[in-house]
Amino acid sequence: MSTVIEQPVEARLVAAAPRMQSIPATLHYDRQDPFAVRMTFPAPATLEGVEVCWTFARELLSAGLHDAEGHGDVRVRPYGYDRTVLEFHAPEGTAVVHVHSADIRRFLEAAGELVPTGTEYRQLDLDHDLAELMRDAC
Repeated sequence: MSTVIEQPVEARLVAAAPRMQSIPATLHYDRQDPFAVRMTFPAPATLEGVEVCWTFARELLSAGLHDAEGHGDVRVRPYGYDRTVLEFHAPEGTAVVHVHSADIRRFLEAAGELVPTGTEYRQLDLDHDLAELMRDAC
């Protein structure tokens, strides 16, 4: 069984112009980091011309499908019938994208099949991680 899920999604960048630009993005989930998801935007879709990856809680993405969630760098909220808004806040500015909620639900369902919600802690090897920290501290 695979330990990684990657799902391409179409994000619509909300800008000052009346028409929103579509940009590709990828949602990523890895069993090795069971509490987190990543959303990656390829270099051509970013102002800096380099790939940009945001990491945030799987729980935030799930909760944001139903209510406005997040107070930090990443915020998620429902928008209309089948859109979800993701806001990414950085010192350089804020990016706001719309993603089809169905795509997010499909991604979360696949992640839930890989690691059911509430069992994420079982994927962690705390003894190994602590041993690594202690080894690096010496």
